[in-house]
Amino acid sequence: MRSETRQRESRPTEGLRGPTLLPPRTDPQIARELRNPLGVYLQARRAQVSPEQKGLRTAGVRRVPGLRREEVALLAGISVDYYLRLERGRDRNPSAQVLDAIARVLEFNDAQVAHLHALAAGHASSRLRAEALPTGAESLLHALSVPAFVETMRFDVVAANAAARAVSPRLAPGRNRLRDLLLDEDERSLIPEWKRATECLVGNLRQSMADDLTDTALIRLVTELSEASPGFREIWSRHDVQGQYGGPVTLEHPRVGTLTLNRERMAIDGTDGLLLVTLHADTGSRDAEKLASLTAVGMSTP
Repeated sequence: MRSETRQRESRPTEGLRGPTLLPPRTDPQIARELRNPLGVYLQARRAQVSPEQKGLRTAGVRRVPGLRREEVALLAGISVDYYLRLERGRDRNPSAQVLDAIARVLEFNDAQVAHLHALAAGHASSRLRAEALPTGAESLLHALSVPAFVETMRFDVVAANAAARAVSPRLAPGRNRLRDLLLDEDERSLIPEWKRATECLVGNLRQSMADDLTDTALIRLVTELSEASPGFREIWSRHDVQGQYGGPVTLEHPRVGTLTLNRERMAIDGTDGLLLVTLHADTGSRDAEKLASLTAVGMSTP
């Protein structure tokens, strides 16, 4: 029997988690996730792994896609009853050993494994986020000659310099980059690969939610986008997670045409998740000439 694994199925309880206070009009599916984040995540991800991927034989018609609960439990070396309690939110203190075993069965990558552990830890914070832009960081932002803006982990634009607004007028305080990608036709026209970009932002948004399940601003945003965009709702339901990294981005700008820029993201010290994002072209390239022409006009405009 699997006595050794089963003896370590739970880590010591550090105290009961209090109820999550939900904003009014929270989407029912989002509310369900917040009540049982680990269980909902496991259920969604096992639906995306086929029995054939794990070398299991199937017979007859399966009512739901992916692996069954008992198949995950068998392959992870834990009891079916214990796995059922995990998915139903009846046991919220699985050991790291159990989580890693389940992650191997569901073929998680590093980002998904980290997300799984974060959900099991149940991070929550009752304090307000420090999202005010420090004076020094704001001075630096406006001193940069390249397009640059500051955003939150939710992709709310906090500040932007004139060069950034020349690239896109939607890079302005009060805008949200994910909302614009989903709902603003001009932003979609600017970013030809907007579908891929949207998937990336949604995956990162999910990752951010695991770090603080009580972020009411994030819950409101997810609820709003779930109601306004079927595309968002479909991507969100997949429970994909991924980080945000620097890399090239290609734009179709109405003034200069195709423009490929390098994007970098840097954390701002002394804040809770504020990021400085810069866009620059390769030195001496045709893209650098286009960007210089574009930003020269933008920076001369009040």
